[in-house]
Amino acid sequence: MNIDMLLRDPEVQPTDEVLAAAIGASFAVWQEFVEKLKDLGITVEWRYYKDGSAWLAKCVSGKKTVLWASAWDGFFRTSLFFTEKTRTGIQDLKISESIKKKIADESPMGKLIPLLVDVHDEKQLPDLLTLIDYKRRLK
Repeated sequence: MNIDMLLRDPEVQPTDEVLAAAIGASFAVWQEFVEKLKDLGITVEWRYYKDGSAWLAKCVSGKKTVLWASAWDGFFRTSLFFTEKTRTGIQDLKISESIKKKIADESPMGKLIPLLVDVHDEKQLPDLLTLIDYKRRLK
């Protein structure tokens, strides 16, 4: 099955209605996720990026970009980036072993190691929020 990123039209802003139509049942999880980000002092800024031809949510704490989010058919994807040095700290977090294995096995893209998490339901939020808080606190 070929799954493509959504929200590709620069003229269609990612309003709640547009997001709900795009990610379907995962929209309630998205809303809960955004509220939890606010609790961590992270704001969500939707922007259209010509280089990727899509709308992305840039999630920022102060001036620091903590993560990116994008809309897919039935879910949303988060992208966090770590360095070789900061990725090792993930092994000490109280999160699922599958995420720890995923980041340990990931190859660097230049100096950064990507960690992509596809979010389908609220059960995924505690681990994701732990990762985000870890990333937010890094210097």
